[in-house]
Amino acid sequence: MKAKTIKSVLRRKIRSWAETIEDPSVRDVVLQSAIVTGGSIASMLLGEKVNDYDVYFKDRDSAFAVADYYVKQYLANRPSSQEGIECYLADDYGQPARRTLLPTELTDPRVTRLKVVVRSSGIATENETPDYEYFETVPDDEAAEEYLDAAMGMVDGASEDQIKEPKRTYRPIWLSSNAITLSDDIQMVIRFWGEPDQIHENYDFAHCTNYWTSWNGELVLKPAALECLLSRELIYQGSKYPVCSLIRTRKFIQRGWRITAAQYLKMCFQVSDLDLTDFNVLEDQMTGVDAAHFQEVLNLYRAEIENAEGKPLDRAYLLQLLERII
Repeated sequence: MKAKTIKSVLRRKIRSWAETIEDPSVRDVVLQSAIVTGGSIASMLLGEKVNDYDVYFKDRDSAFAVADYYVKQYLANRPSSQEGIECYLADDYGQPARRTLLPTELTDPRVTRLKVVVRSSGIATENETPDYEYFETVPDDEAAEEYLDAAMGMVDGASEDQIKEPKRTYRPIWLSSNAITLSDDIQMVIRFWGEPDQIHENYDFAHCTNYWTSWNGELVLKPAALECLLSRELIYQGSKYPVCSLIRTRKFIQRGWRITAAQYLKMCFQVSDLDLTDFNVLEDQMTGVDAAHFQEVLNLYRAEIENAEGKPLDRAYLLQLLERII
């Protein structure tokens, strides 16, 4: 797909989402602070189906405003089966997050951190667990405009101001600690925020670092990312979550990508610095990979830790859980 078509897809997608937000101030945040990056742009460049659009925000205030809005939306409309589950926006201490922080608190990353806390299950979902995939086949570039209109719900002869919106589009259907997923393929990541280069400090593979910004409609295609896409080669640029990166390589390899031993070794070096026997470290590292399945593993493993009453656990139990569930 051509760059100008990608820009049009993203502009229309963010605009159609913003039009469903009832709070004008939150709507303006989406239109003025959203950053789309990650696999969606890579998929469009390759002419492949976009599974979801990963959206970040350029500052904490924006991330808080949108996350708080959708947590409240979820609580107001959640199914009866989820009514007993406590769900709230928190800092890294587990305390309810505040939008305005004291100057001294801004230097504490655990206070500035935002996450969704879901008591009892670790996740909240509208019904079934979404099955996230990275790459699927869709129409080629010759059908780009038809794809664009179909993706955005346009009808023949309609203008951009006449986008058809089904009832209750862009509703929260999945809440986990680091992201809120909406229907209609929007996934808001609240774990990180900042300018695109700051966000990409947490990204593992170079091909996912192209981005689009809502405030100026600019699409930035990085040469290193394009080279990786052309060669379908995974280049690991370092991440705070190397365990997640190691596991993520499975999906890319299944789709014909390749990775060298040197790239794996980069990840191994970073993993060696982690204490994966610490449950909090393990949970942090596993967040973001096959979220529902890994959350189930973590819930079972946490219960086993509690039952062990401080006794060391056999790692084989965790591995058995992974083999059985993932």
